[in-house]
Amino acid sequence: MPFIRTEVNLAIPPEKEKALARRFGQAISLLPGKSERYLMLSFRENALLYFAGTDAPAALCEVKVFGPLSSPACSKLTAALTESLCDELGLSADRVYVAYFSTDEWGWNGSNF
Repeated sequence: MPFIRTEVNLAIPPEKEKALARRFGQAISLLPGKSERYLMLSFRENALLYFAGTDAPAALCEVKVFGPLSSPACSKLTAALTESLCDELGLSADRVYVAYFSTDEWGWNGSNF
């Protein structure tokens, strides 16, 4: 039940969006018990993002999951997401934020887990 929302302040060509979706789908397994089977992704391009006082290319990824998160697993996923954004969109790693949110309440298919 993971969800990754990614906002960038530049355009994402369709082939790059598909590449990111594929790479994020592989990377989500770095979180124990998570897989691409239930992964939902959202990409927002051309967002109004300012980081460190400039509008140079930047990204924010929000990772939301059902259940607990471990710091070592989050660190591995942060590295993978950042590497994907840098490789596919030419972003600098120091202009990427990744935030994590976990919940014990998650609905799917008309009911909650």
